[in-house]
Amino acid sequence: METLQYTLRKLITGLPLLFGVTLISFALMVYFGPDLTYELVGKNPTQEQIERVQSELGYDQNFLVRYLDYVREIVTLDFGQSFSTGEPVADLLARTVPVSLALTLPGFILGNLLGILLAQIAAWNRSGWLDKLIMGGAVVGMSISFLVVIIAAQVIFSSSYGLNWFPVRGWSVYSLADYLYHVAVPTLALVFVSLGYNTRFYRAVFVEEMSRDHIRTARAYGTPPIPLMLRDVLKNSLIPIITRIMFSIPMIIVSGSLLIESYFGIPGVGKATFDAITTGDQPVLKAVVSLTAVLFVLVLIINDILYKWVDPRVSLK
Repeated sequence: METLQYTLRKLITGLPLLFGVTLISFALMVYFGPDLTYELVGKNPTQEQIERVQSELGYDQNFLVRYLDYVREIVTLDFGQSFSTGEPVADLLARTVPVSLALTLPGFILGNLLGILLAQIAAWNRSGWLDKLIMGGAVVGMSISFLVVIIAAQVIFSSSYGLNWFPVRGWSVYSLADYLYHVAVPTLALVFVSLGYNTRFYRAVFVEEMSRDHIRTARAYGTPPIPLMLRDVLKNSLIPIITRIMFSIPMIIVSGSLLIESYFGIPGVGKATFDAITTGDQPVLKAVVSLTAVLFVLVLIINDILYKWVDPRVSLK
């Protein structure tokens, strides 16, 4: 009951955030965005044709009416049809979002799990050679551009100049073997890029937790590393870990997959967003930005509920 009441309160308090995001995105992308009239009417249009297209696009209406129509599209998930392909935007999202999740989820999970493991090893051996080695590798990983990593992974694993083990482009997935075959190189690229940031963040969290009196006492009494790190340090560090993971979810679906899907030719929501940006496909852009804002508010709610689950001392009031 308490969780349900908190969820309702959080949804209500999240409305100003949704209002702000939708208002800004509407103003920048739609109201003050590019005029698509002359892209749709063709060459040498008549004044009547121009006025008809502007009426269909809603350009003849005032700001408030157009914004309310924009909000209606978000609430009803009816974003119309893509200007580029003519496909209903809802169908496009239903087709592309699962692909992006299947593409990014393995790298996202492995990047966080390996980051936690390496951070624990570094924190336990603080200021030792192993700590310095892990942190040095993390800095190197953080300093390399994601684009460079993607290109290098393609050359090494997917081209005739390298091992040529995996496909350069495409997403022909009909079985588990096909899925692993196509997702291997993108996963390696995601893990390589995210591992440095995750390791440094989690190490800082673990080092702070290990400085507490009860952890130092347990270590002084000879508690083995694995039980101490898992039972005490990791458990007591779950709140910042959950925060980092949960707040990464809304952006990893779009921005994390945008470059990978574009370079590997994978038909996910990242590639659809990239194509919409380059072609000025407003219905698709409106849908992606709006649903990302909604997902962010939902993540805020789930994040606080998880706080309560991992630490009963946290109050949802």
